Amino acid sequence: MDEINADFFTGNRRRLRELFTGTAPILLSANGLLQRIADTNFPFNQDPNFWYLTGVDVPDALLFMYKDKECLIMPDTTDYGDIFNGEVKAESLMAISGIESVMENKEGWKLIEGTLKRIRHLATLAPPASYIPTYNMYANPARASLIRKLRDKSPDLDILDLSEHFKTMRFVKQPSEIAAIKKSVDITCRAINSARRHHYEYEYEAEADISRSFRRDGAAGHAYDPIVASGINACVLHYQENSSKIEEGALILADVGASYNHYGADITRTWSQNKATPRQQAVISAVNDAVEFSLEPLKPGVIYADVISDLRSFVGEKLRELGLIKTISEEEVFRYYPHSPHFLGLATHDVGDYHAPLVPGVVLTVEPGIYIKEEGIGVRIEEDVLITDNGYELLSAKLPRIF
Repeated sequence: MDEINADFFTGNRRRLRELFTGTAPILLSANGLLQRIADTNFPFNQDPNFWYLTGVDVPDALLFMYKDKECLIMPDTTDYGDIFNGEVKAESLMAISGIESVMENKEGWKLIEGTLKRIRHLATLAPPASYIPTYNMYANPARASLIRKLRDKSPDLDILDLSEHFKTMRFVKQPSEIAAIKKSVDITCRAINSARRHHYEYEYEAEADISRSFRRDGAAGHAYDPIVASGINACVLHYQENSSKIEEGALILADVGASYNHYGADITRTWSQNKATPRQQAVISAVNDAVEFSLEPLKPGVIYADVISDLRSFVGEKLRELGLIKTISEEEVFRYYPHSPHFLGLATHDVGDYHAPLVPGVVLTVEPGIYIKEEGIGVRIEEDVLITDNGYELLSAKLPRIF
């Protein structure tokens, strides 16, 4: 199996230098820890772009690249932090990243400040808005904090954004990335297939079995917060309580993905612990037809945005057949199908260009759904797909769609 090692990260840094044709230094920040309550933090998730270049999972670290120099700059630490979080060894970071220079924070910023005196431009990643209203959540402040510090030290500095370069680099997966995604998909398929054979009284029982299966099979855990939703709960797209009693006759929707070596799966199946009603069967069948419809055109050269648009129209036809709408319009379809497929990789909703032709090595999802709140029915079927030279490989093929 292809491995993700120092050669992978070294190659990614080289590719970034080739894409970024300017001579400006590159300075990137890791994510920072976020407080959960009092002196505890939420589980740490590294900035995917920082990890893509370094393989380093240290919060608040910096990567500095200028001319032929590369160095990792460590955050300030305290004895308290080392005792509770563990001490970071420079030798291990060098081995992981392939970067030969690891500096303490004070020494690293001295290097940066000296460089700032001689340059007019610097390249980094633009920070997101501090608050993202679409998702009702706050962004990690690490990038914004870095830019504020740079502005304080060099007010006239022209800061360039590398976001498009990372979108280009991460759009097509390398063999080692594909191997990691396939591993995460296989682990996820086994977990769902096992869970659907059991009879559960509560949603959390299924979640617990899936989590146990992930860890037992070598995953680090979940690539995102798991969704195990029964009945009307499945009509909440990112339902996360996973605590309700599973009522007799209710469908169960499991949207889960294992994380393996930082790469995740994203698979959804919907089933009944008893015999599904004719209405439930009709909705499941309609969603399965939509999966088949959206898989058929996938191949190099196809525009993913067109596939997504055509899928929405097809689901509209199914909604009309089910008697849910009379006229196929964007607004009417959105009421029962309010989400879209996406790219997959280091992030569950990974970066990529929806309007660029698909090429071999792109990994994406196909995930139609129909959600009927008034009937307490929510159905989603989600597959993970790799674009190949001649078409596509259905990575999640080992898991049946209809049980």
